[in-house]
Amino acid sequence: MRQILFSGAIGLFLTLIGTPLLIKLLARKGYGQYIRDDGPRSHGSKKGTPTMGGISFILATIIAYALTKVITSSDPTFSGVLVLFLFAGMGLVGFLDDYIKIVKQRSLGLRAKAKMAGQLIVGVAFAILSLNFADSRNQTPASDRLSFTQDFGWQIGPVIFVIWALFMILAMSNGVNLTDGLDGLATGASVMVFGAYTFIGVWQFQESCANQPTAGPACYEVRDPLDLAVVASALMGACFGFLWWNTSPAKIFMGDTGSLALGGALAGLAICSRTELLLAILGGLFVLITMSVVIQVGSFRLTGRRVFRMAPLQHHFELKGWSEVLVVVRFWIIQGMCVIVGLGIFYAGWRAAK
Repeated sequence: MRQILFSGAIGLFLTLIGTPLLIKLLARKGYGQYIRDDGPRSHGSKKGTPTMGGISFILATIIAYALTKVITSSDPTFSGVLVLFLFAGMGLVGFLDDYIKIVKQRSLGLRAKAKMAGQLIVGVAFAILSLNFADSRNQTPASDRLSFTQDFGWQIGPVIFVIWALFMILAMSNGVNLTDGLDGLATGASVMVFGAYTFIGVWQFQESCANQPTAGPACYEVRDPLDLAVVASALMGACFGFLWWNTSPAKIFMGDTGSLALGGALAGLAICSRTELLLAILGGLFVLITMSVVIQVGSFRLTGRRVFRMAPLQHHFELKGWSEVLVVVRFWIIQGMCVIVGLGIFYAGWRAAK
């Protein structure tokens, strides 16, 4: 358990002291946020705020994980490294997108096809690799069975699994990206979900089939649950430290560099911990905001009318007169309730199997 404490503390420390250095560097280079003309008018004051802040917590998370392994003299696992690969790979795609926005001074960044291609390459590589590297118990980082609180149903096969994993990765990375519209909103919500996955990893380790002489139906067949908790803790700590500088009024934005990376990490943790469908509840705020965009676009194309004043959903409430801080805090409360419900369902699933 020392690994979990070390990774979280190191991640927190690194972003607390490293983010202001990154802010100065980005400001000196003129890498400021480009604000869309069709957004809320109150966002005009944010123009020029340093972006690409995701670099801060991406590096902090990776360094925290590596230092934890050195300090505790423990070996990294394939599951942990794969989640970090997906995290950093999606962050690289987002970095390219942010860089083009800044250099070209256009809000669209990478062309849609190029951005999708980058996400597909990283996602497919993760999905394929996660079905390999079996341990002594023949457990691979991921399973080609669907999962809720643990695996269930028939095997769907590697091809369908890759498609399913890609859907999860794209959905969560773009979900966090859509949520990242107000100061601290996506960062704070992500901290809660990573905290939940830290708990899930510890619980799965304690109730692992590998640790029980007579494994029962309630035990978990997860390849490296403790190391997934270490990764989740590092992510939680790094995001917590970044939130100090990202909360209103934000001194730095995470950009697509951060939002795509965080979405990839969430999907990777869900896939490797065999809680794929549970992620829709644990990350309920991201799902809600994504659905608001789907509903808005679908309604406009079918009827020519808009359901919300503006999508994503957080901007609808801004245009209704809510202050930015009020929207963020209330949406954090919603996300907190989603995490509580998700963990309750996770525990209930374990109790039901006992």
